[in-house]
Amino acid sequence: MSTLPDTEQLVAGIRAWMQCESPTSAPAGVTAMAEFTADYARQQGLTATMIPLGDHVGPALYATNRAAGDTRAGLLILAHMDTVHPIGTLDDNPIRIEGDRLYGPGGYDMKAGTYIALSAMAGLGEPGATALPIDFLMVPDEETGSHASRPQIEKFAANAKYCLVCEPARAETGMCVTARKGTGMLRLGVKGMPAHAGVAHQKGRSAIKEMAHQVLALEAITDYDRGITVSVGTIAGGTATNTVPERCRCVADFRVPDMAAADYVLRRMRELCAVGPDIELDIDVELNRPPMVKTAASTTLLEKAQGFARVAGFELNDAPMTGGGSDANFTSAMGVPTLDGLGADGDGAHTLNEYILVSTLEQRVKFWHLLLKELA
Repeated sequence: MSTLPDTEQLVAGIRAWMQCESPTSAPAGVTAMAEFTADYARQQGLTATMIPLGDHVGPALYATNRAAGDTRAGLLILAHMDTVHPIGTLDDNPIRIEGDRLYGPGGYDMKAGTYIALSAMAGLGEPGATALPIDFLMVPDEETGSHASRPQIEKFAANAKYCLVCEPARAETGMCVTARKGTGMLRLGVKGMPAHAGVAHQKGRSAIKEMAHQVLALEAITDYDRGITVSVGTIAGGTATNTVPERCRCVADFRVPDMAAADYVLRRMRELCAVGPDIELDIDVELNRPPMVKTAASTTLLEKAQGFARVAGFELNDAPMTGGGSDANFTSAMGVPTLDGLGADGDGAHTLNEYILVSTLEQRVKFWHLLLKELA
């Protein structure tokens, strides 16, 4: 096996990456992270190219060991460079090691996973050094739904035999992910009729009162037995306390285990009707990420990965379906056998107590090296 970085080197590299704050909302920060990552990819012998995605989001980064003219279906690796932590988080939350834990915003989700996968390319950068050509795509907007990067994800997935995703391993268990719920969003606007709340209350049509009916109807779509959840997350309306409110709006999140459930929820939401008279509803609903459904092909891929994990010194177990979405949802929906949650072990994603387990890093990089080199 080619020389792989040891624990000390891995910790140093991950710490340096965490120092580059890259929230989705700061394209300059994501661009700096992309440049940082591109440099490391080139050190591993890969060809790295920036892919502009527009003025309001950072670029995607594509790295590969393909030879010119090699059009074979390859191994697609997906990662994201953006985090949820705003610029300045490091000021009050410095990167630190306490025992076996390396704390730092964006480390567990998911700079460590990306760094591990790229580090595992040691000695594999040349064309032909891996059983399959490697296409490594790192996107700038996964944390907000991958709206700008989805076309690129699907473009590369169209020529992928397998897809591996660097999202963190499941907290405390180290399990990978073969099934994720689909995620969607409803934006609902209600228009009523304003009136003076004291002088002409009867002439008004309260948008907030109507929204209360609609919120109950939306939440009632939740069916735990079917794995369907609907959550009205934000709501706003009205102008003044002495005015019958003319407008109200809410945003609801929904999660579905399969496309049959997705179609059911979309139909229920699109069929919402006003309860009160003289009320207008404005319904905007979409399924942002299709469900990632475990298949026979992904099960076979998991079994291959589990063999490599044992050689690396640990057991790679399969987590139950998770309600969180990722870019794996897109590739899985295209029929590409996909494994997710193959990144760093740790816990605390999206919190200020986010950490990775230092003692697991060498096993993980060895596991990835075997995957990248031998998976066929």
